[in-house]
Amino acid sequence: MAGAYEQLLDATIQHLEDLKSHGVRHVAVSPETLRALAQPPKETQIPNFKSQTQRPASSLPAAQRPVQSAIGNRQSSISAPVAEQETLLALPGETIPSERPPLDPQAKAAAFAALRERALACVKCEHLASSRKTVVFGVGSIEAQIMFIGEAPGADEDDQGEPFVGKAGQLLTKIIQAMGLQRADVYIGNILKCRPDTPGQSAGNRKPTSDEMATCIPYLHEQIDLIRPKVIVALGGVAVEGLLGKTIGITKLRGTWKTYRGIPLMPTYHPAYLLRNQALSEKRKVWEDMLAVMEKLGKPISEKQRRFFLKG
Repeated sequence: MAGAYEQLLDATIQHLEDLKSHGVRHVAVSPETLRALAQPPKETQIPNFKSQTQRPASSLPAAQRPVQSAIGNRQSSISAPVAEQETLLALPGETIPSERPPLDPQAKAAAFAALRERALACVKCEHLASSRKTVVFGVGSIEAQIMFIGEAPGADEDDQGEPFVGKAGQLLTKIIQAMGLQRADVYIGNILKCRPDTPGQSAGNRKPTSDEMATCIPYLHEQIDLIRPKVIVALGGVAVEGLLGKTIGITKLRGTWKTYRGIPLMPTYHPAYLLRNQALSEKRKVWEDMLAVMEKLGKPISEKQRRFFLKG
């Protein structure tokens, strides 16, 4: 049993390390899992060379036992009180602050404004800073329950300084309105806040590089941590890759709930995909993802909304 336990623990540690390498910073863990992690393997015996004055972990109250987990060392010195709600655990080498109280609205607005000023002045990617017209920080309510995240600004966004204002953005606005919301009710942003440069091209876009996304995503993390949305919607495969790392592909991933920074995340197709492929079946897939988001938020859904993009 102990050998199997060690193999499972090694595999879990490797999985968390892989998540960390792909930019995932927090892992949501249920109370049941925390209780299981707090227990030593059933058949593990305490070696005889242990000091007789040291109480074995199994004899301590559960809240005082060291957590045996796949986080950092095999046995952490941090005690593990078991909360009756989903808890965030840090990945190896990282810490998570204790749960913060709600931000004062004025303090939140001030922190968001300061973050925006820092982003607007950013020149970390010199090639992007030299070619951009504007930094496309994001738009919407900082009290939003839903946060839509795309990959990067295009030419229209670079001109206007606002994400999703081109044809794909107009379609996203229609999707938001079909959900019974307005664009001002949600928050819209991108993994990258500068348009990827296209040397030698007068038109067109390119995919952000991994280095560009890794450099820019801390700004997005701060936006998420300040807004604290209840749901994140990742628009397209590049956005999903920027958030979750390499995946099985948006075609297989869309419609399945994931977790990012402790927040439910719904991957779905980018609106630009629906402009290229206007089949009713593809529109319905995106709409089913939005219905799932509405259900997650407890929003009322009319029969008319449920039947959007269904034949007959």
